Amino acid sequence: MQPIGIRPTNDFAFKKTFGSPENKVALISLLNAILTLPVPIVDVTIENPFNLQDFHDDKLSILDIRAVDQRGAIYDVEMQLSAHSGLVKRIVFYGCEVYAGQLKAGDDYSELKPVYSICLLLGQLWDDSPKVHHAFRLVDRDSGRLLQETLEIHTLELGWYNLRESELEPSSLLDRWLYWLLHAHQYDAQTLARLFPQPEFQKATDSIDRIAKKTEDKTMYDTREKAIRDQQWILNAARREAREEGELLGRIRMLQNLLSISESTDEELQAKSRTDLEAMATELQAQLRMRMT
Repeated sequence: MQPIGIRPTNDFAFKKTFGSPENKVALISLLNAILTLPVPIVDVTIENPFNLQDFHDDKLSILDIRAVDQRGAIYDVEMQLSAHSGLVKRIVFYGCEVYAGQLKAGDDYSELKPVYSICLLLGQLWDDSPKVHHAFRLVDRDSGRLLQETLEIHTLELGWYNLRESELEPSSLLDRWLYWLLHAHQYDAQTLARLFPQPEFQKATDSIDRIAKKTEDKTMYDTREKAIRDQQWILNAARREAREEGELLGRIRMLQNLLSISESTDEELQAKSRTDLEAMATELQAQLRMRMT
């Protein structure tokens, strides 16, 4: 049979799968797998349910899933496709914004409910730590005292995840969800039903299978895939250009050092265009050749 071919990490597929009220059993399972709370979540209300028009109106913004459980705790989940400069600070800012945004004029601080901000990242956030799941809490560094029932931030770097199909049994619920997110598109629905027979996984699989079969959903999914590829191409081009420019600045400074010329400051070099920097490097190289002849 043909594989489903729908990547759950595509933001359209992710929000339709986990942000649709009829699929909330899948969202509850994913939240419990990530958070492992002392009291498991048994029910949620999705505050910003999936709406196809959201994707027509906004082509590239990250569309999060916000839910509230039976005790009033707030869960905010987003799928982030790549790490970029400032991402960590944006995650922290957004988590704080959700926490502070609970209060209206006249409300008491005691009414604040805990907020769990979750970012699933398709790439890697920290190169020096091959750990998939990081959980950040407000804790005193000396005593270890935790400010409970306030704000938690969870990051899951899927770029570090490397579990194989043969290792699914036995594995944790979180491992199974991460494998499903990364690999469900490679399987047909029947094989996924065999690998993940639990009802919550069946709901999630049915969701991406319907996207593959419904023309309007498949068209929007393909549109998002193209936008994602285009955005990634722009990011990669910018990184490549920055790397090349950094190498050019290093070459200029090396040539200035060899010529016993005072090295240009960062401000001086950054004020120049790429063309001017290349011309400067060429001129310095010519001076060095003349000195060596």
